[in-house]
Amino acid sequence: MAKYKTLDDYNVTGKIVIARVDFNSEIDPETKKVASDVRIKAHADSTLKELAEKGAKTIVLAHQGRKGDPDYTTLKYHAATLQKLLPKTPVKYVDDLFGDKAKTAIKNLKNGEILVLENVRSWDPETKSGTPEAQSKTALVQNLAPLADLYISDAFSAAHRSHVSIVGFTPVLPSAAGRIMQRELTSLGKALEKPEHPCIYVMGGAKADDSLEISKYVLGNGVADYVLLGGVTAQLFLAAKGVDLGKPAMDFLAQKELTQYLPGIKALIEQFGDKIRTPTDLAINIYGDRAEINLDQLPTNYAIFDLGHKTVEQYAKLIKAAKAIVVSGPMGVYENPHFNYGTKGVLEAIADSKAFSLAGGGNTIAAIQEYGLTKKIGYISTAGGALIEFLMGKKLPGVAALESAVSSKKI
Repeated sequence: MAKYKTLDDYNVTGKIVIARVDFNSEIDPETKKVASDVRIKAHADSTLKELAEKGAKTIVLAHQGRKGDPDYTTLKYHAATLQKLLPKTPVKYVDDLFGDKAKTAIKNLKNGEILVLENVRSWDPETKSGTPEAQSKTALVQNLAPLADLYISDAFSAAHRSHVSIVGFTPVLPSAAGRIMQRELTSLGKALEKPEHPCIYVMGGAKADDSLEISKYVLGNGVADYVLLGGVTAQLFLAAKGVDLGKPAMDFLAQKELTQYLPGIKALIEQFGDKIRTPTDLAINIYGDRAEINLDQLPTNYAIFDLGHKTVEQYAKLIKAAKAIVVSGPMGVYENPHFNYGTKGVLEAIADSKAFSLAGGGNTIAAIQEYGLTKKIGYISTAGGALIEFLMGKKLPGVAALESAVSSKKI
């Protein structure tokens, strides 16, 4: 049972609702306009559309980049994008966060209208971490909370931050999870809190330190039955097993400062043994061409770019028997058609399985879309860092704040 309230618990008609969403998007460096509307569309199609249709007066809080970064900009174009996505809903924008212009615009809101305020990170204290109680005393909350009836937390992808707009409103306003937040937590619960077994975690990509922490948590707490490894992560785990991969691979691991994790990985392998599956064959890049080798043919003077056919077959067999699967990270250099076999094969096996599946990470999502598998994956999370921390078993500040929110007040 959820420890937090949702939109189902409140009548929002005619109420002023602060909705913290995640509009952080890919930005055209020249025009500063939104180059990808994926995240904006996710909120538009769910929480924001529902609030508008129910007659709420919605104040949107969101961030875009950080000051000094190339993708830091105003939310003017985000508001314009939102208007295109919700053509029947009046969407307004004001280049102010909590000053007189913002307050006047809020007071002039009519039922069913949406007001996008300026980038919350235009106000420097936003990104300073703090407890909900401390953040509730800041200027942002003190100026906006008295004007509102309800706070909606819908930015799961920023929930690993204890920033003002993420945690500061929950001590002073009735609060609820938006539909994106609710969907993420429900799906992640199926994968982490009470997964059906056998449960398999498929970890790839280059963030081997994250894979180590996630593997340690899910195996140590009986969440996963097996962890299947690919990408740079698999190479590091093979090296920890004492496999000499060859100079190109070992130099790459050293350059990326990943060899520091070898002792921790060795200890993990000693503890969980056969539950951690590493490749039995690999694909190497010989002047642009693919060649597959077995482990007994290592070391190699060529870079390792993918899993081999035998490994994909072995992984697919385990995936077929699973009832819950989490996948994060590609199995190789999937952007190169000569080396996408591992990623494509594993993702297709997951898509064809009858298990509940959850996928996350930018490259994983890009590969799923490229192979036309989006509708065959149970849930695709765009959360990034928040997803990784959740899978490590960490309590996200944004979720904790929502669960301990002042929710008894009737609105």
